[in-house]
Amino acid sequence: MMTGSIAAIGAGIAVLGAGLGIGKIGGSAMDAIARQPEASGKIQTAMIIAAALIEGVALFGVVVGLLGLDPK
Repeated sequence: MMTGSIAAIGAGIAVLGAGLGIGKIGGSAMDAIARQPEASGKIQTAMIIAAALIEGVALFGVVVGLLGLDPK
């Protein structure tokens, strides 16, 4: 019973971490584009790749967290 709660908390922390990470990337990218508009294509490409990698890690964390749930 307690294992399921801990697994759910772990999955929630993974999602929160991903949200914070992607928010930081987006904000930093907007600052960079505001400073150098001519480099917006390169900045946007790097931002999308980094966000996709973070999403992959978050999905992995959620799956691992949910695998710990008790099937009862």
